[in-house]
Order: sequence, then structure tokens, then C-alpha cells
Amino acid sequence: MLHKWKQEFLYNFKSITYFLGINYTSLMVNPRIQHRPTICYRPIKPSDLETLERIHSEVFPIRYESEFFQSVVNGCDVVSWAAVDRSRPDGQSDELIGFVTARIILAKDSEIADLLRYDSSRVDQALVYILTLGVVDAYRNLGIATALIREVIKYASSIPVCRAVYLHVISYNNPAILLYTKMSFNCVRRLHGFYLINGQHYDSYLFVYYVNGGRSPCSPLELVTVIVRCMKTGLKSVAAKLMMAKVKWPKGNETRGPVLTQNKRMTNIECSGLEYV
Repeated sequence: MLHKWKQEFLYNFKSITYFLGINYTSLMVNPRIQHRPTICYRPIKPSDLETLERIHSEVFPIRYESEFFQSVVNGCDVVSWAAVDRSRPDGQSDELIGFVTARIILAKDSEIADLLRYDSSRVDQALVYILTLGVVDAYRNLGIATALIREVIKYASSIPVCRAVYLHVISYNNPAILLYTKMSFNCVRRLHGFYLINGQHYDSYLFVYYVNGGRSPCSPLELVTVIVRCMKTGLKSVAAKLMMAKVKWPKGNETRGPVLTQNKRMTNIECSGLEYV
């Protein structure tokens, strides 16, 4: 009961702060931060280059080329959002504390084309692929990563031809896996040996968040539903044909019951139908 009360209180508290236009994250205090943060979000810009490279090297075990960072800060085929703490002292109020980078990809050219139900005749159908997401250690567990992902989802939803947001997560990154699961991403595939880090292979999970009516081609539940529907239709068809069969009374013995008879053609049709069922 106490846990449920805490959840209800937190939900109501978030709702009130949202209604009043207060940043809920700014009211949360991390022991590693000596002030009350005021988190804001903006696009990444060229002046963020050095900080962006540094945080990537601290957060990720994978080394990224300089061309990637140039593409991010200059907005070349990459969209990005930065998180900053406006209440940071010493002129650091606009310095990155978190980021997310993403790229638009045509659905037909993506690795999840087989996981989408979309009109393949339209070559403009697109997806948003999250490239990197990170928050500096002192600002974690404040909801910043969640807010950054929501920015990506909002962006993807604003593109009429976009059908999903997707990303890869290394198999041992349990906090990230929990985060995406809580945000209603679907884990659709496990890719063995996807990452190669320091000479060792690691598996990856593929997560998808569908937008603008996009969805998987056929879920297991939908497949079972289709099979049951077909079976019902087949049984109804057989029953109807049996009811339409001719009824003949044998001559010379009126005490016998009716005898159902069918011609050879009808029998063959019904047997053929049963083979498919």
C-alpha cells in the first residue's frame, strides 16, 4: 500500500508541476550536484564539439571518428538535441550535460524493413535511427535521458512518412534496456556478435518504437487470430454443405431413418477443403 501511495503521489506531483510550467527535473536534487539543476534542451551547435567528443569518450566503449562529430555539430544528415543546466555556475550554464543524436533512414534501406508493416510501393517511407544517447555521470537518474528520447519521438511523429524510431543496445547495458522497455519500445531482435570492442564480440538488442501508424507485420497474437478465424470459416463451410446434402428415404422400409447422400463431385470438394485445413 505504501509503495502504491508513493507512485500516486509522484504521478500527481509531476502533473501539477507540468500544469504550472515547472521543469520537474529541476526540482530533483542529485547528491553529486551542489546546486538545484534547471535542465533545458536545445539543438547541438558547433561550439559543443569539444565537450561532445569528451563525453562520448567517457560514456561509450566505442571510438567515434571526427567526421561523425563534425556531422553532428554542423547538422549534416544528423539531428541532435543537447541537455544543459542553466543554473550551473562559472559560465557553464550552456555546456552539454547530455545529448542524443539521430539520423533519418529510408525504410526500404533499413535493417528493420522486414519488421515493419508499411506501403512498400512508397519509396519515401522513413525511419529515425538513434545513433548515440548519453548523460554525464553527475546528472544521471534525473530523467534527462527520458526527456531526450521523447524529443526524438516527437520529432519522428512530426514527419508524416516516418513509421518508427529504432536503435541498438549492447546486451549488458541493463539500465538502457530497462529505460527503453519502460518507454514502450519493443525489443524485436537479438543480434549476435554485433559489437566488436577491444577484440571481443558482444550481442546487441534491437529496439523499435512505432509512430504514425507503423507496426510490426504480424505479431504472434495476430497470427493465431488469423488461423482460428480460418478454421472457423472452414468448419462453417463444411457444415453448410452437409445441410444442403440431399435426403432420401429408402424404398420398402419406411421405419428406417433418413440417409444422407452426396454425389461424387461434392465429396471430392469437401475432402479437398479438409486437406488445406
